[in-house]
Amino acid sequence: MTDAGLRHGRASLGLSFGVQGVAFALLVTRIPAIQDQYGISDGLLPVFLAAVPILAGAGSVVTEKVVARVRPSVVLRWAQPLVLFALLGVGAGRELWHVAVALGVFGLAVGALDASMNMLGVSLQRAYGRPIMTGFHAAFSLGGIAGATLAWAGARWELSLLASYLPVVAVLLPAALIGSRWYTEGKLPDGTEAGGGAGSGSAGRALSFRLLLPLCLIMTFAYIGDSTVSNWSAKYLQDVLGSSEQLATVPYNVYMVTTLLGRAVGDLGVRRFGAVAVVRGGSLLAAGGFAVVAVAPGAWVGMLGFTMLGFGLCVIVPQTFAAAGRMFPGDSDAAVARLNIFNYVGFLVGSPLVGALGDAWSYRGAMLVPMVLVLATLVYARAFGPEPARYGGGHERPRTADVG
Repeated sequence: MTDAGLRHGRASLGLSFGVQGVAFALLVTRIPAIQDQYGISDGLLPVFLAAVPILAGAGSVVTEKVVARVRPSVVLRWAQPLVLFALLGVGAGRELWHVAVALGVFGLAVGALDASMNMLGVSLQRAYGRPIMTGFHAAFSLGGIAGATLAWAGARWELSLLASYLPVVAVLLPAALIGSRWYTEGKLPDGTEAGGGAGSGSAGRALSFRLLLPLCLIMTFAYIGDSTVSNWSAKYLQDVLGSSEQLATVPYNVYMVTTLLGRAVGDLGVRRFGAVAVVRGGSLLAAGGFAVVAVAPGAWVGMLGFTMLGFGLCVIVPQTFAAAGRMFPGDSDAAVARLNIFNYVGFLVGSPLVGALGDAWSYRGAMLVPMVLVLATLVYARAFGPEPARYGGGHERPRTADVG
């Protein structure tokens, strides 16, 4: 594999992460408009919202089986257009069953997309021999900010969902298809495909769910924290801290920006201090953010807490995927697919958990629960590797192989 091939593969995969960030943001930020367009009742809406991550988990399970026969790049090449077409279907329909089908396809395709993207990311990181995984997730965050901005513009100009989605899909679909020509997968030292997919070897230890479990728990805890911010930050600032409605929209935007900034420099931190130290630091910062939010006397202190959360949580998810690749270098595709399921578990658990505790107890107290869960990451931090920048247990390439 040439250095130019690695650079092209890295750029094309970064584009895919960015495209997915745009698509996901366009869906979740226009949920009120989707509800109005299809006449979905408040009682039925949670069913639709829960169905997407459940089906995404199923899509990740299916992807594990599929990549035993075909390469993850093939799955990604077809899953990304399917996600975009499903998004377009959400905007184009009129009947309730239309949106049910479109969201079902979106969920299944997103599961395959998330799994295959991270499989390729882990494989490329191994080929590079240095941390690059957090940069891919920075591209997702950048796409999310762009998608949320486009959604805001569509809502402000009172565009229909179809009018909002169609121009974006018209630009992103050909870009993703052209970029997919350069998807690249890393090699293990014996020359076989990394990850355990079609034609691959079996270097390294055998995949064991018992060994993977600590990373699964960390992934769940991280997404419980993330979903708490995305679902409850506005309500918390307005109802608990007494902010205005306009100010209540700020924390999530700040969280997204700090997530992007943290991920933009996250790989540098891993190179300098090692994955264990970075994850421990991120966990402590995120826990501190929840503590600040819980005791905040007013809105501005609360926003400081949400800012800390963005910088803290942003590094945990990409480093968890990377750790799975290091732990099972010959079977990393399957490890990533299984780990990816717990992304959706955390998303499903987080919002209802905080809501139930807030109603039964207090929302300030409810913020302490994700704080404790994020702190639990410290118990499992050793799973991220005993030494900095170890890829595949001694399979790293020399630093002279740096390709940018």
